[in-house]
Amino acid sequence: MRKRIIAKPLDSPPAEQGWLDLETTALVEVTSEDNAFPIESALLRSDKGGWRASERGVQTIRLIFDLPQKLRRISVVFEETKTERMQEFSLRWSPDRGGSFREIVRQQWNFSSPDATRETEEYNVDLPNVTLLELIIDPDKGNGKVRASLVSLRLA
Repeated sequence: MRKRIIAKPLDSPPAEQGWLDLETTALVEVTSEDNAFPIESALLRSDKGGWRASERGVQTIRLIFDLPQKLRRISVVFEETKTERMQEFSLRWSPDRGGSFREIVRQQWNFSSPDATRETEEYNVDLPNVTLLELIIDPDKGNGKVRASLVSLRLA
């Protein structure tokens, strides 16, 4: 998996399910990464607990595809069992390597134990020529006291 840590913005999966092999089709950039929870744990088939940021506040995960991709399905899974909080995330894509962006979804979720500890979202989309996909996570909407985490991100 190729990856690199990027500056914060200012302001493999089973073949039968059709998931993209992100290890061979994309470069991943992240704003921060806890060494014990690397981004590969969320993007590739893994039982290692997913990704976690090393810093608090808003985080970005960016997938830059080697060749334009046609996306039909996006799956994201978040989990929080310790801290009650409101999280907001957005997914956006670019047909021109970040020259312009189109938002797919912006969503908020309230984590509260014991009943609302896992958020699983599946989106059916029709996105042609995706060259870049961004997941932006505000893990503690406006408070900045929590580190972002992601159990999994899958694309088909």
